[in-house]
Amino acid sequence: MDHKVVFATLEKVCQDNISVFCGPSRLPHGTAVERLVTCVKQIQEHGRALEPIVTSFTAVYHHYDFDAQTPGNGYRTLVKVLEACLLHIIHKARYIASSYSNPFFRVDHNTSEMEAYCSALCQLRALLHLAQQLINDNDCGQLYSLQDEDLSRSFVQEYSSMHKACFYGRCLGFQYSPSIRPFLQTVVISMVSYGETYGKQQSGLGTAALSLLTSGKYVIDPELRGAEFERITQNLDMQFWKSFWNLTESGLLSGFNRIASKQVQVNFTMTVPPVTLRLPLASDPRLSVTVSPPIAHWGPGPVHMRLISYELREGQNSEELLVLSRTKPPPISTHLPWVQKQPRSPWLLIHFHGGGFVAQTSKSHENYLRSWSKELNVPVLSVDYSLSPEAPFPRALEECFYAYCWALNNCHLLGSTAERVCLAGDSAGGNLCITVSMKAISTGIRIPDGIMAAYPATLLTTDASPSRLLTLIDPLLPLGVLTKCINAYAGIDYQTVQPALGSSTLSTLSRDTAMLLSDLTQGASNWIQSFLDPRRTSGRSLSRSSSQRQTETHKMSNQASVPNSGAQLCYPQGFEPLRSESLAMVDPTSCPVIKNPFVSPLLAPNSMLKGLPPVHIVASALDALLDDSVMFAKKLRDMGQPVSLTVAKDLPHGFLSLPQLSKETDVAAEVCIARIREVFEQENPPHDLVEET
Repeated sequence: MDHKVVFATLEKVCQDNISVFCGPSRLPHGTAVERLVTCVKQIQEHGRALEPIVTSFTAVYHHYDFDAQTPGNGYRTLVKVLEACLLHIIHKARYIASSYSNPFFRVDHNTSEMEAYCSALCQLRALLHLAQQLINDNDCGQLYSLQDEDLSRSFVQEYSSMHKACFYGRCLGFQYSPSIRPFLQTVVISMVSYGETYGKQQSGLGTAALSLLTSGKYVIDPELRGAEFERITQNLDMQFWKSFWNLTESGLLSGFNRIASKQVQVNFTMTVPPVTLRLPLASDPRLSVTVSPPIAHWGPGPVHMRLISYELREGQNSEELLVLSRTKPPPISTHLPWVQKQPRSPWLLIHFHGGGFVAQTSKSHENYLRSWSKELNVPVLSVDYSLSPEAPFPRALEECFYAYCWALNNCHLLGSTAERVCLAGDSAGGNLCITVSMKAISTGIRIPDGIMAAYPATLLTTDASPSRLLTLIDPLLPLGVLTKCINAYAGIDYQTVQPALGSSTLSTLSRDTAMLLSDLTQGASNWIQSFLDPRRTSGRSLSRSSSQRQTETHKMSNQASVPNSGAQLCYPQGFEPLRSESLAMVDPTSCPVIKNPFVSPLLAPNSMLKGLPPVHIVASALDALLDDSVMFAKKLRDMGQPVSLTVAKDLPHGFLSLPQLSKETDVAAEVCIARIREVFEQENPPHDLVEET
């Protein structure tokens, strides 16, 4: 939509509302009308200030795209998010102007809605001013300030003080497609409820049961929900996030997930012992190279994996493989008379899951892996690498590389001849796909035939970029959470602990079930008490009135005066963003480890990336890591490396884990499958070319 039309429409509906409520026939709604008029005038002011800024962005943001056929970068996204906010305001303002005389018109409710979007618009205006500074300080086409540490530090400090709660209350998910918003509301309500009960000496599933019954107030009071979400994302520790994300590993949720997903004949976990491997050199198969088992932090240890296959294939029920199974007996459908063993597939898909390097396993990603196995008719080997902060870099990379090498040597056991091998992963897993391939190049062994990386993290720093400004409003990837994950993977301020063998999820499930009844009873009591005692909620919610919000805005000099010896972020005279009541605990990533090319491949020299297989990146336009994908794809293209980039519209980070949630998620998932198929069906895979020379 033409942004000029949007701003002209905004100006008109604002003027219409002002005329209605300030005209000769003043309506008897008291202070609510005064708040509404004040709010509409503020929206009008923001709109007039934002139009020239948006015009300047639309004139240049195409220079930051991957190519003319792939429009997508953080500047485009910021403009799109702003337009989505304006369209919501326009829709609400039209409703108010046409319905104010209706006897059922709720003036307080509609005023609160407009005030929430006015706050969101104010913060988006601030983000666009920050993006202006980025575009002025960076070279044309560059999305990151990689050499400007002062600017990146200032960005983190600015984030720490900015008000964020408005994006998680009434305005939650406005930037996404309507089909995504109910899911996001469920996630946020679940998270704030879980955060309230977290740390009360209960197990994971028990805490979830208790939080289920304390969530009612967050459904009824969106302002309280936003304030609690802001508090949680700013100040809770890494163990909370690990605990919350790992709820998807519980038997109850994974059981529902399996019922809804494709049925497969092979699906079991296995443990590969730490033995030295020998693999042929890619340049001369007559020679071989030794690959040691993972040793970082606590010495040699096994690697856990999951094998998924839609059809039972030769080798998959061999004694040599089944002896590695972690389930006795392995759940393979060999006892069914209609199951026929198929020949080995020429293809093999090796998967590394996402989860910020700190959470989840293949179990959380099983739904789409089952679909991939069926749609591509290929065995899938998913690696359950060790997680941070207990196992920081390079343990996960060592385990994934070892799993890749083991799969090449033992593909016959996995139901494949491995004529074509594709690496696939999302988020942190996408990073590992790239770095495992880099390690294969440096070791001299066969590289995979291609990579499919969904919304990969290629720069594990807090360097400023326009898409990373979205961490202020992203319910799935706030900056505070992102930095916690990065610092955990880098090993900052954490002591490594060797994990115990076996699955902790299963070992705690019986205890969770035993505590469930008492948790439900306590949860019901707390839920009822939360409504009977208004003091428990009123003191914690953010103020909603326009006058109080103005007071909060002027707290900048007292609350946001963070010492900063570097670049200062400046706003136009007379404008300041809203400030939070407490600063976020965001630690800038300053550890030298994060600049290691095997941690941040975007920082790798060209010599380390030369020889990578075709890389297919599937990113999301509304993802805070979008610029990671765009810049890495540009880097590979400029080197002459084969690379493709697809930018899915209107989807959040992690869309692969949201199957069948909307048409958009289905389309994006199909793109991922198509890119993997391209790798398998290419005529001359890289390793064949090397061997022919």
